[in-house]
Amino acid sequence: MSTSGTWITRPETEADVPAVRAVVRAAFETAAEADLVDALRRDEAWIDGLSVVTTTPDGEVVGHALLTRCHIGDSPALALAPCSVRPEHQRTGAGSAAVRAALQHAAEQGERYVVVLGHPDYYPRFGFTTAARHGIRTSFDVPDEALMALSLNPTDRLPSGTVRYAAAFDL
Repeated sequence: MSTSGTWITRPETEADVPAVRAVVRAAFETAAEADLVDALRRDEAWIDGLSVVTTTPDGEVVGHALLTRCHIGDSPALALAPCSVRPEHQRTGAGSAAVRAALQHAAEQGERYVVVLGHPDYYPRFGFTTAARHGIRTSFDVPDEALMALSLNPTDRLPSGTVRYAAAFDL
């Protein structure tokens, strides 16, 4: 468990599952992302300790970030998705705290690479760069600036290749 300003981050527990679903459901217009998180929990891509929640000091779960196994070519990597914050806590640092904690836990577990498909103005703050610069692509059309990658160890060069997501992503 760690604190980031007023936010507390920690790995999700089984008791958090309903609260995480509520956060993800509140953050998106449809239930698709919440259903994805539930499906990923049952998928072989799930890695214990890499589903991270952000809580208020009194323990209310208000944010969530999830890293699951994917591959860049033949190299094991992680997919950061989804990241969610209850609407009333967005733009307060709750999401950033969850992402930073998830990335830290991944690095501590010996993971090396992370990809994210997301907003190009948000994820560079964590060190993500445009994946196309590294020869990383997807098998489906996405804007180059939306697919980003990160090496958790700055001395490790990102591999090139096509990202293969967990089956639960249905891509």
